[in-house]
Amino acid sequence: MDNELAEVSAFVASIPPFDLLPDTLLDKLVREISISYLRVDEHLSPDDTVQPQLYILRKGALRYLAADKELNAKYAEGDICSVFCQKRSELNTGIAVIVDEDSLIYSLDYKILKALLVDSPEVIEFLEHSSEQRLHSKKNKLSDDAILSSSISHTSVEDFYHHPIATISPSASIQDAAVKMTELGFSCLVVVDDNESHEHNEDMQIGIITDKDIRRRCVALGLPTSNPVNDIMTKDIVTIDIKCNAYDALIAMTSKHIHHLPVTKFGKLAGMVSVTDLVNNEEHNAVNMTSIIHKASTLDELITISKLLNKLQVKLTQLGSNADHIGKSISAITMAFTIRLIEMAEQDLGPAPVPYAWLAAGSQARQEQLAHSDQDNALIICDSMKPEDDVWFMRLSTFVSDGLAKCGFIYCPGDIMATNIKWRQTQNKWQQYFDAWVDKPSPKALLNSSVFFDLSTIHGDVNLLENVRQQMLAKTKSSTLFIAHMSSNALRSRPPLGFFRDFVLIQDGKHKATLDLKHNGIAPIVDLARIYALSEGVAAVNTIERLQQCSGSKSLTKASAENLIDAYAFLTSVRLEHQGKLLRNKLSVDSYIDPKQISKLEREHLKDAFKVIKSMQDYRQSAVL
Repeated sequence: MDNELAEVSAFVASIPPFDLLPDTLLDKLVREISISYLRVDEHLSPDDTVQPQLYILRKGALRYLAADKELNAKYAEGDICSVFCQKRSELNTGIAVIVDEDSLIYSLDYKILKALLVDSPEVIEFLEHSSEQRLHSKKNKLSDDAILSSSISHTSVEDFYHHPIATISPSASIQDAAVKMTELGFSCLVVVDDNESHEHNEDMQIGIITDKDIRRRCVALGLPTSNPVNDIMTKDIVTIDIKCNAYDALIAMTSKHIHHLPVTKFGKLAGMVSVTDLVNNEEHNAVNMTSIIHKASTLDELITISKLLNKLQVKLTQLGSNADHIGKSISAITMAFTIRLIEMAEQDLGPAPVPYAWLAAGSQARQEQLAHSDQDNALIICDSMKPEDDVWFMRLSTFVSDGLAKCGFIYCPGDIMATNIKWRQTQNKWQQYFDAWVDKPSPKALLNSSVFFDLSTIHGDVNLLENVRQQMLAKTKSSTLFIAHMSSNALRSRPPLGFFRDFVLIQDGKHKATLDLKHNGIAPIVDLARIYALSEGVAAVNTIERLQQCSGSKSLTKASAENLIDAYAFLTSVRLEHQGKLLRNKLSVDSYIDPKQISKLEREHLKDAFKVIKSMQDYRQSAVL
């Protein structure tokens, strides 16, 4: 390959999706490239609608105008212009791609390119799909990966087995076995040779007896319980080495129709693993943790349990759980901490003087919380409350908020907590708050709306909040002025995407040269979903549920809802992966992503997600105006 072709090859190989191609195929592709130099205001070939070309901008700038002559996109160095290749019949009618700056352009006959890439369908898909379609495909792949990346597929048996293991002699009576299993709380015993010197030798494991064996082979058949274990035990015992994959353990038990599998280490008994352990481990991580929290009797116990929260988030991320599942799991655990602290407070303070509801706001209310987020909470109290009753509720709020802080949920920097008397009010007062925020949408009212329109009841009388919510939604649904102000306020947070589809990075400070994925990527979608819900009177507070329930309404088309859900799913997955790396390295979590630390293809997907958000914000802005 001569120097000129080598330079072209190096440039093309650096651009997704061509960076996925093997060198031999890339070499063939480069040899089909035509190089042209176009001046300002020239159009790309009008024949492209008949004989589509793929363009790669080497130097310069292009602008892409839709059929209505509206600016759809701009292209800069390294961008691919594939609009003439995409599979949408209406797309290739009346569109124009015009040179903005004198430009050096590589072009490829798309039919020839497709023939070359016949064994690279993922590259063809990337080129033929719009940013929305690419994002949808990526979201689906994330879902598939979550299914494939289950805990049993990627975890060692060592992470599941129970220790210690209990054994019994084959000559011991069935009753002795039942008594021993009851005392230990075990559902099985390994039967070993009577020779104690060989008790833990792999060769001396001669059987296993389970509670099922006692029921089916002894009690159901009327066999005397004085008979030896040897009469009912399962012989030809199957074991698995501790270094094996947990999936292998499940396959072994399934194929042998057994539910318990002794685990060995260097040939000696080390523990026991069951089918239930394997199948339920990932799904019940959060459930088990909440169960432990509810059993805690002291604040110190809760503090100890809370230290596991980071590990749980990391594990769920590593296992491929999607962001929605992780957010709901972490939110459920935070709820459990809160409820247990409320119960502890009530034990000390006595029963509440009047009915009340402890409310979560923000990400916890939306069930989108991650490990050790800030506190956002409030109290709504029955209207029969007397002034002196607030002493009890103040003590409750202080106990719970202080307890949450000690468990790693830091105090809200904006003081949005039940310890603030402003957010510890009667039902009637809360109704007045919402009415005032909607009727007079001042900047402060809009800020409060963005927080308190996402509320859920954690503990107490759910009707206290629901009655207020129904009246509030009826009001927002008919208040076009309030929705317009909410929209304008929400549109201030823009995705970090420049005019030429490059990233707009933070310019200085601790997080210089990074993207703020939370505030400039995820938050705009959360804000849009809230606006759609308030416009349509939808009571859901979870972002995905809001988008799903508003889909197909006058506020949000089905296609737009799907695009926003895809963007949200991708951005939250990138954020979780980033936070997982920080947690594994014992660093404080944040949402600042360095684009250079992710793959080129992932950067393209980020751009696709930001483009979806920008498009929806632009549409919302035009609707407001």
